[in-house]
Amino acid sequence: MNNKIIYRIGILGVSLFVTASIVGGLLIEDYSVTSQYISESFAIDTVYGGYLRSFGYIPSGILITVFCFYGSRTFQSLKLTKIGFLGLGIFYGLATIMVGLFPCDSGCNKEFINPSISQIIHNIAALLTYVFVPASLILVGIGLKKLPNFQRLSIQIITYGILSFFFICWFFSNPNTPYTGLYQRVVESVFILGIISCATAIKKQNPTTDDSDNTH
Repeated sequence: MNNKIIYRIGILGVSLFVTASIVGGLLIEDYSVTSQYISESFAIDTVYGGYLRSFGYIPSGILITVFCFYGSRTFQSLKLTKIGFLGLGIFYGLATIMVGLFPCDSGCNKEFINPSISQIIHNIAALLTYVFVPASLILVGIGLKKLPNFQRLSIQIITYGILSFFFICWFFSNPNTPYTGLYQRVVESVFILGIISCATAIKKQNPTTDDSDNTH
């Protein structure tokens, strides 16, 4: 698979995620992007939740996973970058598939009272995403520092990783704030910008160039 196809898969993956999150909010009357989780728009009891999961989040997760796993091969000689891509594939791509397959209860059961198995799996997948994706982005960025042509992009991706970490800490430290939906969307936006940056790096990477000399 050539780099342009990998790039397009990554962009399509995040585009599906963004589209599903926007459409999901528009389909629910009185839904608030400021105070409600993204997952509430495709919760188990929502009218269009099944469509959003089947045609939005699950395909998005599959595409992001494929993008990350193939992307890791593009920078095989850069061990940290490869590990970072695999981390993104597992904790963002596969985790997105999991939250789609296992939607949250009505209202996402924020008090966690008698949660369903689906809600428990959903929460675990989301928690793993918010714990490991920032670290994965930082690893990708640190690895890219070894490539002279990607110094600026390396700093950019590391910055995304650090920013997402601080936003997540703020998100978890203020669970009852009326802006919880807004904070989550900021975090997801930073993740998506990181994926787009990674896709751009892959598109620019010359597959015929041996970068092994840059790993020392």
